[in-house]
Amino acid sequence: MSGSPSLPLQIVVVEDELTMQMILKKYLGSLYQVELFSDGLEALSYLQKGNLPDLIISDLNTPEMGGLELTKQVRASGFFGAIPIIILSGEESSEKIIQCLEAGADDYLVKPFNPKELEARLKVVLRRSRK
Repeated sequence: MSGSPSLPLQIVVVEDELTMQMILKKYLGSLYQVELFSDGLEALSYLQKGNLPDLIISDLNTPEMGGLELTKQVRASGFFGAIPIIILSGEESSEKIIQCLEAGADDYLVKPFNPKELEARLKVVLRRSRK
């Protein structure tokens, strides 16, 4: 057994709302290495530079590129297409949820949400992706 601690899992968070950024960073930052981006285009650029996070959490509606388009772009890539994605949104419509899931999102959580529920869903998605 090696004595070196394992590196924390890296999560990319795409959220343009400052308050939500702070909540996610504070809550997830104690468990994971969190990289924050205010829109999907910035996050996609980060991925294209060779950064492979363990999971992406994206707001559905961010400037430049929202969570749905980001999901489509990530899934279309052979390089980072397997990264799990959780969409956060204030939209509760079944149509939006179905659209995101069909585009390749692994989960969809409606805001406001309980941080413990996000953590539980995050663990389930990560467990499924590790097979």
